[in-house]
Amino acid sequence: MFKICAICGKKPQSGKSVVRKGLLKKKGGTGSKIVRWTKRKFLPNLQRIRIIIDGRAKAAYVCAKCLKKGRIKKA
Repeated sequence: MFKICAICGKKPQSGKSVVRKGLLKKKGGTGSKIVRWTKRKFLPNLQRIRIIIDGRAKAAYVCAKCLKKGRIKKA
């Protein structure tokens, strides 16, 4: 089961982790430069809970934002 929110469809997003080196220009340096970057994933805050979907209780992954807003009905 791929980890996607059952309510809003939120899923992992890809991005970069950037490393910068050098003293800033406003602090007397030549400016900060990007020296390397690595791929990373931004994972949503998913919780596995039992919710009612189509009149039946089912365990599903739901993001914390949907839980907080009350978009689901717990079983």
